[in-house]
Amino acid sequence: MLKTFKGGIHPPYNKDFTKHKPVETAKLPDRVIIPMSQHVGAPCDPIVKVGDTVKKGQKIGEAKAFVSAPVHASISGRVTAVEPRPHPGGGMVISVVIESDGKDEVFEGIKPPKSLGELTPDEIKNLIRESGIVGMGGAGFPTQVKLSPPPEKTIDTVIVNGAECEPYLTADHRLMVEKPYDVVLGLEAIMKATGVKKAYIAIEENKPDAIEAIKQVIKGKEGIEVAELATKYPQGGEKQLINAVTGREVPSGGLPMDVHVIVDNAGTCAAIAGALKTGMPLVERITTVTGTGIKEPKNLLIRIGTPFSEIIEQCGGFKGEAGKVIMGGPMMGLAQSAMDVPAVKGTSGILVLEKKDVALSEQLPCIRCARCVDACPIHLLPTTLGKLAEKGMWAEAEEYHALDCIECGCCAYVCPARIPLTQLIRLAKNHIIASKKK
Repeated sequence: MLKTFKGGIHPPYNKDFTKHKPVETAKLPDRVIIPMSQHVGAPCDPIVKVGDTVKKGQKIGEAKAFVSAPVHASISGRVTAVEPRPHPGGGMVISVVIESDGKDEVFEGIKPPKSLGELTPDEIKNLIRESGIVGMGGAGFPTQVKLSPPPEKTIDTVIVNGAECEPYLTADHRLMVEKPYDVVLGLEAIMKATGVKKAYIAIEENKPDAIEAIKQVIKGKEGIEVAELATKYPQGGEKQLINAVTGREVPSGGLPMDVHVIVDNAGTCAAIAGALKTGMPLVERITTVTGTGIKEPKNLLIRIGTPFSEIIEQCGGFKGEAGKVIMGGPMMGLAQSAMDVPAVKGTSGILVLEKKDVALSEQLPCIRCARCVDACPIHLLPTTLGKLAEKGMWAEAEEYHALDCIECGCCAYVCPARIPLTQLIRLAKNHIIASKKK
């Protein structure tokens, strides 16, 4: 029986644009813009200056806080700027701009570590930290922090998130089909680092080729199995995934470690495998470039820091009049206002929709149909939270567990009145969090 959770929706998945397209290696960018913040936590301090020459894999941003991750040059060349630049997540972020020398030389300090069998758990965690590996599903949480829970939070299960439930995106799908050994090797490193003996690789049923590829690799490997999931959004949400696979429910305000689980993305596992095999830190990732507004949708292996404009150009450019460009998918992605922003570690997709496909509907009064309540995977009352946000009643919104909202967009998607519930709840969350910092 397929595993799933209560709530959720079935939007058009639109994965046919790219799900059968093998990953192509993007051409070397002429320049990269590498933000010092590509992760949850403290930004890095740049350790290079204008005029410096750098090589691929060289550290250019130092992480000094525990919840942080260093950043590295993704090409070789000359540093032309260290200054605030637009970030695809919003705002301006200190970034290092590197002009390519066309040589793509690898930094001399890059070399393969000892084999996984020879590495200690602490050495694995340190390798992951120094490689700048973060959650590749979009959240960007530093991976070594996940693997270092406090002593009282014992972990007995690891789940690899291969659900990729977001419409249009197929980067993880192609990764699992083409490099299943890397996904499993990364998982084995996580298991050794945490001492966990039980792991699941969770994949939605709409990816049968990925399920089969992973099953072939894990044959004979004790403690690892594939968890086949029903196709439903947001099946890949951490709390929903944990509930579907283990039956455990993360408490309000809690984290996966509170129910003895660690969840890591399939792309994160592959990045760990890359560091284990070559010593190369996280300087590239697979990104799905897709949508009705792209001439040639593709799955591309891109260098971190490549401007969106260059990536889109490698896919034939815009088709028709672009109505919206989104980093990520249509449900949880972030709309972009310019094309000079760079791809970052969490850029799982670039979605371009033609203007005719971007609906602009008039908002109507709530009809109390409760569709948002039925769809909410966290079992909140979105319509109530939306009303409280409209009235600026932040304390009351907190009492109704606004902070538990995962901003999946299910409520806004099903609302017949086209009320922007997700945005309203996000507004309430921001006010609540800001008040706690005072």
